[in-house]
Amino acid sequence: QVQVVESGGGLVQPGESLRLSCVGSGFTVSEYYVGWYRQRPGKERLFVGGIDSTGDSETIADVKGRFTFSRDNSKNTVYLQMNNLKPEDTAVYTCYVRRFDAWGQGTQVIVSS
Repeated sequence: QVQVVESGGGLVQPGESLRLSCVGSGFTVSEYYVGWYRQRPGKERLFVGGIDSTGDSETIADVKGRFTFSRDNSKNTVYLQMNNLKPEDTAVYTCYVRRFDAWGQGTQVIVSS
């Protein structure tokens, strides 16, 4: 059974960093596109970016230069590194494997002073 589980969220101050993890099971993360979405309070879930099987990644304009994606194949894990966090980055972050239509449960990120 294909599953993804996120972790790494928390409460941070503006300007700080967090690294979110998305651990895959039942499939090999390096063979598929893994995307990240976020849902701000009271808003719809929106695409943030992702990384494909070649290691190429994409990000939306709002987070470009601050958010990056990477992968550790030995841990079957995709990471979302978030730097210089802003209050508007507050959201539940969820990873998604398009090929299997598999969503994680999400991890909460709160950016507040």
